[in-house]
Amino acid sequence: MELPTGMPDDKVRALFEAGSYDFVPHDSMRKTIAKRLLESKLTIPHYYLTIDCEIDELLKAREEINSSTPKGADGKPRFKLSVNDFVIKALALALIKVPDANVSWLDSGMLKHKHADVGVAVAIQGGLITPIIRHAEEKTLGVISNEMRDLGLRARSRKLKPHEYEGGSSAVSNLGMYGVKEFSAVINPPHATILAVGVGEPRAIIKNGKPAVGTVMTATLSADHRAVDGAVGAELLAAFKGYIEKPVGLLA
Repeated sequence: MELPTGMPDDKVRALFEAGSYDFVPHDSMRKTIAKRLLESKLTIPHYYLTIDCEIDELLKAREEINSSTPKGADGKPRFKLSVNDFVIKALALALIKVPDANVSWLDSGMLKHKHADVGVAVAIQGGLITPIIRHAEEKTLGVISNEMRDLGLRARSRKLKPHEYEGGSSAVSNLGMYGVKEFSAVINPPHATILAVGVGEPRAIIKNGKPAVGTVMTATLSADHRAVDGAVGAELLAAFKGYIEKPVGLLA
């Protein structure tokens, strides 16, 4: 497929005064990212669904687990859970609960996946990569946490092998650590969905019929309308919210 390249370089340069900028050539990673994202937006009919999740119970469970984590031979905790570890597990279980959303689009048919292989967007120098937690629905939060830490470190040092970042059926992109409240992410084929997660922050809510303050996290699902119908996407997001707000279901 021939993709449009936009305004010619010389015409863009002519818009700016000579010497007012530095020119940084694109490396192969930036070229690949640009091509894949442009192709995604041009060929995949995205739609977006947004939901708010109360995460006070999750934060309490996280604090309790981290404070009682067994230590290894080196005296350090065997793992330290992040909110994102809960998000990965919740999305994985939601994909298994809503199998019609756990798919990949092919022109000839649909791949319906038996496991939830969840990619996690990791920012690295000069770009972005999405290592994958395989069979995430079967793994404990501690295992997910340690795998994610290892994958993240090796991603940033560019030591991942192709099978560690290729494939998967969905992904998580979390910008909450930057204070971003909500955003919409671009689907990374062969994924049919991607979940964009914002910061958990105190907000006014109604609890038991009365005004209260709770910690709320906004999540936005981007879905490929060819593969995942709107009602199915809504069902997936509702299942995710259920797991996030009742984190006891994530502790198995």
